[in-house]
Amino acid sequence: MSDQPDQPDQPDKPYFEHHVFFCMNKRVDGRACCGEVGADLAQQYAKRRIKELGLNGHEKIRVNQAGCLDRCAEGPVLVVYPEGVWYTYVDNSDIDEIIDSHLVGGKVVERLKI
Repeated sequence: MSDQPDQPDQPDKPYFEHHVFFCMNKRVDGRACCGEVGADLAQQYAKRRIKELGLNGHEKIRVNQAGCLDRCAEGPVLVVYPEGVWYTYVDNSDIDEIIDSHLVGGKVVERLKI
């Protein structure tokens, strides 16, 4: 018996409705990087909030850490798939807005989009 959930009836349906990747890159050469401006705390906050809302798991939302997403100069950054929408953020209120508007409401947060 497998520990994996049953596959969805639609084979072309994504495993997660939304997959959110936070750049966590830390550069050693002094250039701007997401890991030096609180990306770890923002990712932990987003993950915790998604769980509190009961939105985590199969066919729902997954929040992950990522290595360099190559946009650190615009950072900190996160990207939401399958849409491929890139965001920057300053604090947890920006993260809340991305969660509430985009991930729950389906509306891109234009002011944070890069």
